Amino acid sequence: MTATAATPAAELTTEEKLLARRDGAVAHIIFNNQKKMNAVSLDMWERMIGLLEEYAKDPDLRVLVVSGAGGKAFVSGADISKFEQTRSSPESVAKYGNTSIKAYETLHNFPKPTIAKIQGYCIGGGMNLGICCDVRVATEGSKFGIPAGRLGLGYGFPGVNRLTEVVGISRAMEMFYTARQYTAREALDMGLINQMVPDVDLDMAVDTMTKQISENAPLTIATIKAVAREIGKPSAQRDHAKLDRMVQACFDSQDYIEGRNAFMEKRKPYFKGR
Repeated sequence: MTATAATPAAELTTEEKLLARRDGAVAHIIFNNQKKMNAVSLDMWERMIGLLEEYAKDPDLRVLVVSGAGGKAFVSGADISKFEQTRSSPESVAKYGNTSIKAYETLHNFPKPTIAKIQGYCIGGGMNLGICCDVRVATEGSKFGIPAGRLGLGYGFPGVNRLTEVVGISRAMEMFYTARQYTAREALDMGLINQMVPDVDLDMAVDTMTKQISENAPLTIATIKAVAREIGKPSAQRDHAKLDRMVQACFDSQDYIEGRNAFMEKRKPYFKGR
């Protein structure tokens, strides 16, 4: 019998590597490059930007959850195997850098609440991605780190700044200087993650949070997120007039009337975001 060579498995399409799912008022973006620990390639960043821009316009969406498939990694960073194709010349490096920066910025400035659902490795670009989310929920066995110092990669102001806003400048410097991996317990203690749960409880913990958020007044939540993003800007650049308009819109809304009536009638409010 003549042995035949195994047929190489077909590479996943961009849509297969970055899945999108909708559960009512909750949208999911799922990194699904499992053979490479959910490492991110240029085409995945581009698809992510498109999904975020689409979801941002959806008035019925209340929460976005970002996660990694397979249970071994949230996102392990950039797909280094693609560097020869996408980051081997000054032009390609610039294109990759600009695209990934836009993806991070679009997620960070997404107008609705975002949750990073973390299981396994959350490394490099995965850390940056998780920090761009408003809330991070991770399993007990998750690992966190930024190995830029071991790869010779440069990190610009936005990514470093976002990390310092969450864990403080001294912790952020330590993470970059040592390039070591941190446990979920260490991440919880430094405020990098909001919750640490057993693997079996991750879905329930995130589902509980998305339900709580989805049932609350969307205009109020949007205002709080806008305030949080203005806090991150230099004081001279903060748009207080915009925030004042958003606060007033809450008081002028039908949802404010519904909230008051529900409180007086001792029933659950039903908010419509208007």
